[in-house]
Amino acid sequence: MTDQPRYTAPEGQLPLSGPVTPPEQGGLPVRGDLAHIALAGTHFVAHYAIPDIKHVGSADAALLGAPSDDAEVVVELKSGSMFEALDMTSEWAWGCCGPDGPTGYIRRSVLAS
Repeated sequence: MTDQPRYTAPEGQLPLSGPVTPPEQGGLPVRGDLAHIALAGTHFVAHYAIPDIKHVGSADAALLGAPSDDAEVVVELKSGSMFEALDMTSEWAWGCCGPDGPTGYIRRSVLAS
């Protein structure tokens, strides 16, 4: 596998000035409750996550707009692609391919460490 990114929390005070337009679905890794740590200086949410780096397993997999098998496909991820998991449930992982996106849900069963 290739080098894995390392993310750390920004240092010092972070200015908050005015409203921020929410990103389009499938864009930046920002939800109402959670965002990628790399966006801490630009998007205000209750929690920021340092991603858990995973990879798509032995078969290509769909990154979906919602945690449902019949949700809109954001993008197809090739086997071996890096996926930065930000939130995981028993069946789904929400995350991105990097702090610039694309972002969506993927079944945990298709992810390898």
